[in-house]
Amino acid sequence: MPKTVHIIGAGISGLSAAVRLADANHQVHVHEATQQAGGRCRSYFDAATNLTIDNGNHLLLSANHHALAYARAIGSEKGLVGPARAQFPFVDLATGRRWQLDLGDGRLPLWVLDPSRRVPDTSLADYLALAPLIWAKESKRIDEAIRCEGTLYHRLVQPLLLAALNLDPPEGSAGLAGAIVRETLLAGGQACRPLIARDGLSAVLIEPAIKRLQAKGASVRIGHELRELVMAGDRVSALKFGGEDTIPLGVDDAVVLAVPPRAAASLLPGLKTPTKFRAIVNAHFRFDPPRDAPPILGVVGGLVEWLFAFPQRLSVTISNGDRLVDQPREELAQAIWRDICKAAGVAGELPPWQIVRERRATFEATPAQNALRPGPVTAFKNLFLAGDWTATGLPATIEGSVRSGDSAADHVLAAGS
Repeated sequence: MPKTVHIIGAGISGLSAAVRLADANHQVHVHEATQQAGGRCRSYFDAATNLTIDNGNHLLLSANHHALAYARAIGSEKGLVGPARAQFPFVDLATGRRWQLDLGDGRLPLWVLDPSRRVPDTSLADYLALAPLIWAKESKRIDEAIRCEGTLYHRLVQPLLLAALNLDPPEGSAGLAGAIVRETLLAGGQACRPLIARDGLSAVLIEPAIKRLQAKGASVRIGHELRELVMAGDRVSALKFGGEDTIPLGVDDAVVLAVPPRAAASLLPGLKTPTKFRAIVNAHFRFDPPRDAPPILGVVGGLVEWLFAFPQRLSVTISNGDRLVDQPREELAQAIWRDICKAAGVAGELPPWQIVRERRATFEATPAQNALRPGPVTAFKNLFLAGDWTATGLPATIEGSVRSGDSAADHVLAAGS
């Protein structure tokens, strides 16, 4: 008989665990407390812009092997699109200077040897100075591993690590930053090709997963909030949902808890989790991008950090956004639109817009908070954890989310073997 596994949470972590277990012929039941699947990785129709938008602009790279394997498993890999070569255009709003970082398509970072392909006004020595970051310990701060100054830092290292860690890089965990550098810049252009869900996150990463699960006989219940884990000895013996809805667990049944850290700590008293978080601000403008607009443009010297060109829409991401979460919305939209006009070379009055501010978007990727991330195994033999806030070795990214789901699923499979 197939083992029954209950997945608590239908974010990308829970769905990746569910797909992996369903494909292993386990009976899977997914329970989501809110009214939609996807968590932070989802799309919705926005009346202000009259467009379907993503709640966040999430970028994948060709090195994100777990995320790409997940997309292949649910049949949506072709929905992740990007250039054939790892090229990243940048603009400095303070000086007006534009350049393109060309990482090529090889397996070695040979681009650093070519002045025409690397960041302007940088030398090979500048890149070699990043070496201490590559194998730094997670307990070390970035500013204790490398110098956080200079042209290379301001034009590449700072934008890259700010986007990956969602905090000002000097205070971040050098170990987490090193993992990003090892898996991307150090791995050559073949690992750095940018990929975005052009048709929306839900259409590419969420809805196909739910269809895949249902085709495998799994159930996905929306608006089904877990209220209590009932324990008996060293196992979870039942799941209590709202009302009188209690599901007893058999001796071979398992549970994957793939919920945000605050909910996990509430359901599992004594669980050590990160306690500090950082905000992300995303803004979407209904505006037809210029014909020659790159899909992704790095922006330095302004408020905006990354500009995404979608059909009928220009979108931006601002990381480490705590300073902006209480700013008046229209004032913020105007400031962002001014940056967009400079970066994209467009003009016009403020078009229809939407601001999405997530106060607790990611855990704070400092050494202290990183040390609070638990692994997938708990003190209970049939209970496992998943989420980008668990100890994945990466910051809070889609790749980290999928890795956590895969890891939890693999522990379920190993426990039943």
